[in-house]
Amino acid sequence: MSVLTSASGVISLLDETEELQVYALRKLDTIVDQFWAEIADAVSKIEILFEDEDFKYRQLAALVASKVYYHLGEFDDSLTFALGAGDLFDISSKSQYVETIIAKCIDKYINLRVQQHDDPSASVEIDARLQNVVEKMFHRCFDDQEYKQAIGVSLESRRLDILEEAINKGDAHELLPYVLDISMTLVQNLEFRNKVLRLLVKLYQNLNEPDYVSICQCLVHLNDPQASAQLLKELIGKDEHHLLMTYQIAFDLEENATQDFLRQVSSALPYDELEPADNQDEDSMEVDGEKTSLLTSPTVYKNIRSILAGEQSIKLHLEFLFRNNHTDLLILKNTKNSLESRNSMYHSAVTFSNAFMHAGTTVDEFLRQNLEWLSRASNWSKFSATAGLGVIHKGHISQGLALLAPYLPQEGVSGSAYSEGGSLFALGLIHANHGSNVLEYLTNALKNTQTEVLQHGASLGLGVAGMATANEQIYEDLKTVLFSDSAVAGEAAGLAMGLVMLGTASEKALDEMLQYAHETQHEKIIRGLAIGMSLIMYGKEEEADGLIEQLTRDKDSILRYGGIYTIAMAYCGTGNNRAIKRLLHVAVSDVNDDVRRAAVTALGFLLFRTPQQVPRMVQLLSESFNPHVRYGATLALGISCAGTGLREAIELLEPMTKDPVDYVRQGALISLAMILIQQNEATNPKVTSIRKLFEKIIGDKHEDAMAKFGAVIAQGIIDAGGRNVTISLQSRSGHSNMSAIVGMAIFTQFWFWFPLTHFLSLAFTPTGLIGLNKDLQIPKFQFVSNARPSLFAYPAPTKPATTSVVEKVATAVLSTTAKAKARAKRNEKEKGTSVEPEAMETDDKKEETKEEKKKPRKKEESFEILDNMARVVPSQLQYITFKEDSRYTPLKKGVVGGIVMLKDTKPGAEEELMALSVPTVEASSSTTDEEEAAPPEQFEYPFEN
Repeated sequence: MSVLTSASGVISLLDETEELQVYALRKLDTIVDQFWAEIADAVSKIEILFEDEDFKYRQLAALVASKVYYHLGEFDDSLTFALGAGDLFDISSKSQYVETIIAKCIDKYINLRVQQHDDPSASVEIDARLQNVVEKMFHRCFDDQEYKQAIGVSLESRRLDILEEAINKGDAHELLPYVLDISMTLVQNLEFRNKVLRLLVKLYQNLNEPDYVSICQCLVHLNDPQASAQLLKELIGKDEHHLLMTYQIAFDLEENATQDFLRQVSSALPYDELEPADNQDEDSMEVDGEKTSLLTSPTVYKNIRSILAGEQSIKLHLEFLFRNNHTDLLILKNTKNSLESRNSMYHSAVTFSNAFMHAGTTVDEFLRQNLEWLSRASNWSKFSATAGLGVIHKGHISQGLALLAPYLPQEGVSGSAYSEGGSLFALGLIHANHGSNVLEYLTNALKNTQTEVLQHGASLGLGVAGMATANEQIYEDLKTVLFSDSAVAGEAAGLAMGLVMLGTASEKALDEMLQYAHETQHEKIIRGLAIGMSLIMYGKEEEADGLIEQLTRDKDSILRYGGIYTIAMAYCGTGNNRAIKRLLHVAVSDVNDDVRRAAVTALGFLLFRTPQQVPRMVQLLSESFNPHVRYGATLALGISCAGTGLREAIELLEPMTKDPVDYVRQGALISLAMILIQQNEATNPKVTSIRKLFEKIIGDKHEDAMAKFGAVIAQGIIDAGGRNVTISLQSRSGHSNMSAIVGMAIFTQFWFWFPLTHFLSLAFTPTGLIGLNKDLQIPKFQFVSNARPSLFAYPAPTKPATTSVVEKVATAVLSTTAKAKARAKRNEKEKGTSVEPEAMETDDKKEETKEEKKKPRKKEESFEILDNMARVVPSQLQYITFKEDSRYTPLKKGVVGGIVMLKDTKPGAEEELMALSVPTVEASSSTTDEEEAAPPEQFEYPFEN
């Protein structure tokens, strides 16, 4: 008390004269030291009271000690005594002290719970008093209706019981999508995330109107095809609304699940051919003594199987891309004319650009118009040119073999090995991720040849067509090619083995591939195996840590490179902090440039769900002295920010287009095209200047070949798929887009091998709104885009260069002549006549023309009416609405895009349907040249005798 009393007296002196103020400050300095000494003494005495079990007011002593330690900044000690204060520590108080201690309690509780969950063998005990405080906090959240706060803490602390309670007490329709979203983006432990998804499936099913689409999302993440098939079977037998829902779920499954998953769902559906007996009515039939709705007829199961097999979505996307093709052929023509076609690198670049621009459209007009130019391709350029047909006709499954018949290997006919090898790769690209029809053909082609170029093409074709099928027989056939130790064929075989076993984490495959990688002397084979192993660990997160550790510590830099890609594939889209730290460490510490470049590139794969974070993360790396690190930074930005038009990413990349190193400029140009795909002048003003930059670099004779290559590829990417596709590593429902991620990962290997450039086509996602009726047909109907038409319009087509008119050179006029003319003018003026009446008349006409030009512009509408199968870019989806008087409305709620099942409000009325217009092989084989003239009619020639 004496200290406080003397302090209050001294403090009053601070308002007096300067001399007294100085005295007061010196006195306070002494008092403060004395005060804290007495406080420390008081705390030690308080602690003694707290430790005395006979002292009735131990909790009060603990509360006081906690507050003292809090003010001293000793938060851990403050927390310990707060727990000892029992009920005296009032968590309902809103003071800063209470809020701080509760935060410390929660942090400590979360750490202990995570240790308990992740390592059950470790004996981690949680103080009952700590548990009590956290439980009180949860109940406080429930009382305050702060359910999202409780959900966040429950997920971090692995408390499923609290999570379920929070969802049940709150608005389940609002909270369930929220939990699904954050569990997929923030919960980084795979095992616990699966437990959360199981709980969500149960809670979704308990709703009055179950959200079947979200249930299937969870089942795909859980890799549970049996439960998915069971759900489809339950829905089919209900009513027409649920039948439409079944079709919608099947389309969503096809978009998000692997081939193996879809095959298992399809095989779990009934195969019985049910037919109504004569004595049964039209609405039902009896099977095994039970009445069954006609909705369970074989037609429905057949339709579902065709959807799951990808037949329906591929057909619809093919129709959409063909119908809406807006490729600007003049860009390709100008690019081809600007480059030396005898240079195989430039020839390949134009081939890739043309393939990307026409990806999935089936339009090969440019190739038909430039057959002589195309014939100049040789060796691997010819391989890439033929493979490009697979990108152009991607999805044309019914016509795939017929389209490529002139190029495919034929028995007894010896053609170009490069063209035949490219055609096998093209066949795989046409059937990418849906290869059940051609796997046998490609397998036979692989077995029946010893030519390494054909083996290379067949292996790549098998890999891309048999992606994620986990087909053991194909794997063994590829392994046979690998063991032949041919560098070219072995590289493709190693890559294809990874594609076939994609995401399986097969220990047998990994052991065999790693062992052979250590045995072979061919760098190409090691690289193919390294990337292949990374693909096998796709999406496996912590399960891949053992392989990652083994590969990243290997003395072989190519296997370390594979280890980096294993991190990228295993943790793609998770934003895992531990994985990011590891990549950043390797990016600045590894002795090999390829490994460092890969580490920076891999950041793009981890962070594509949060693209806005990437520019800040790679900013310093983009300024690195090492050009490989700078190149990696460009690709990381392109991969993560693809299709977003993100301003910060563009601002980082623009200076890098002037980098002193040619391949850094190449990376910057390609990434700019990825980011600006489907952007126009209205959505991003940079588009025009970037397009002009591509043209300038291509036309500059002094520019390096690698930078030109990048600019040509960039032109193809920015206008990909007839300007009707975007690049997206996640699906509309938020799933990781497996096909796109894998395609992008292999595309980045074009650094070593140009033909792999074609894999980027797997990342192209059509951006159309396609509505279907209950018969899976395309009805004609209209919907509204509530944005001005110019905002999401196609870019204006390139205008052909105007022919320059040679201007007449002005005739030299002597000074004496000029003076004579001036005198004549003056004389005419004095006489009151005009020298040039015609000129005055012309001036008047000019004034009239100017006034005509000043006519007011027509005001642009604030909305646009679109037809079924119109292009709707991702940023436009939020503006899409359906007319109130529309006959068709979407089955899905909220923002809709892609393939959408439609409810028919006038089921009895006649429907107007759209006919498919994609050409068949016969139609497409006709050239664009003029038709040959008909032969003349028969006539008799009068011979003279």
